Amino acid sequence: MTLVQSKFAKWSKQYIAGEWVEGTSDKTVKNVNPYSGKLLVEMKASSEDDLDRAYRTAEKAGKEWAKTPLATRAQVMYKAVAQLDERKDEVIELLIAESGSTRIKAEREWAAARRVVEESASFPYRMKGEIIGSDIPGKENRVVREPKGVIGMIGPWNFPLHLCLRSVAPALALGNGVVIKPASDTPITAGLLIADIFEKAGLPKGVLSVVSGSGSEIGDAFVKHPTPKLVSFTGSTEVGRGIGKLAGEHLKDVALELGGNNAMIVLDDADLDRAVEAAVFGKFFHQGQICMALNRIIIDESIYDAFTEKFVATVKKLPYGDPSLKETVVGPLIHEKEVERLLEVVEKAQQAGAKLQYGGKAEGNVLQPTVLSEVKPDSDAAQNELFGPVALLIRAKDEQDAIRIMNNSDYGLSGSVFTTNLERGYDVAQQMETGMIHVNDQSVNDEAHVMFGGEKASGVGRFGGEWAIDKFTRTRWISIQKPYREFF
Repeated sequence: MTLVQSKFAKWSKQYIAGEWVEGTSDKTVKNVNPYSGKLLVEMKASSEDDLDRAYRTAEKAGKEWAKTPLATRAQVMYKAVAQLDERKDEVIELLIAESGSTRIKAEREWAAARRVVEESASFPYRMKGEIIGSDIPGKENRVVREPKGVIGMIGPWNFPLHLCLRSVAPALALGNGVVIKPASDTPITAGLLIADIFEKAGLPKGVLSVVSGSGSEIGDAFVKHPTPKLVSFTGSTEVGRGIGKLAGEHLKDVALELGGNNAMIVLDDADLDRAVEAAVFGKFFHQGQICMALNRIIIDESIYDAFTEKFVATVKKLPYGDPSLKETVVGPLIHEKEVERLLEVVEKAQQAGAKLQYGGKAEGNVLQPTVLSEVKPDSDAAQNELFGPVALLIRAKDEQDAIRIMNNSDYGLSGSVFTTNLERGYDVAQQMETGMIHVNDQSVNDEAHVMFGGEKASGVGRFGGEWAIDKFTRTRWISIQKPYREFF
């Protein structure tokens, strides 16, 4: 085991069955700062034996956890919120170092993570059953709502803390056991930090475990294991399809939040300054490495040139580089291979007729905020998720053409429309084939008490509020026959 930066030494072990232990795999997990390239910490990976122990312990401990008083579960959530408050600076520094978050993004992620845990504190009191009448004399039908059992959570690297807690906190609050497999690039903020927070918040040992390891060693086993009743995954559509297929073979429920090819429609009556400001944020927040980030900005041709001029002028002012600096807006991509991939996208888009307005160069893992205009709606760049700081400006003939371009995608996660006529905006929103649409806002929105989820290739299932309660619990029918029935 090699520890390069001593302040990360505490994160060199796995958290399995309530204990901080070394993984038993022969492989290791190397945690590298994507901006500096420095090794933060190296740990022994988890093996299938570690995974089996984590799941079986979560099953046993989870059954006892489900029996605890509602106030006990709620109190653990409130104490976890207090942990996030007390350790805000630590959380932000970890997000910057591990995932390449800018300080602006890290602070917003901390706030979103805190809010989802706070919302989850109310969930124990919101599990409601139902009594339904019967056609049979003397029968009472009770539909009871219970914890689902054990939840397997496969976490992402882009918003590691928030997107893991979006499943973990509701699942725990509702009485489930949980096992997290964090992204290999962010084992701390997508798993170990969460375990540490809940351990200090008083969660009983064994209810939560974290197993960090390669997908080739424990990926399939994580889904196939007989213990978890639901597997929650946030990540690429390609990987999500594989998880969904494997879970289906083993008759497991899934919550899949996958890729997006999100678009903003700018109608001919839009306030251009407001639309530009929103589009720049929606595209370049966290370097565009967000499932909800804007890929395509579709502009009515009557205002296309004016919008493009204002947009490019704004993007040219964006500070980029070191994510730890307060003023930085665009930081590093997670890997050098992502920089290479996006530079190739930019080059091919130009070959297909797009015009490079700004950017297109890289310094290490930092890709300049890049703007391409006159992008063809059917081009590869416009049809695939970019997941990086490259903005595509697309010309539309009119409102209906913009809607057609918007819907011409395999994805349907988020989107937005800008107009000074709110009812017109609502009408357009109703025609946009996405799970979430925002009028006079950009596409990156997430509120803990509101439904979150996509359509088409962007996922299966819903997160947030009442929808999370539905997802992480089960209902059962228990009938009571008071006077005995006559059967013959």
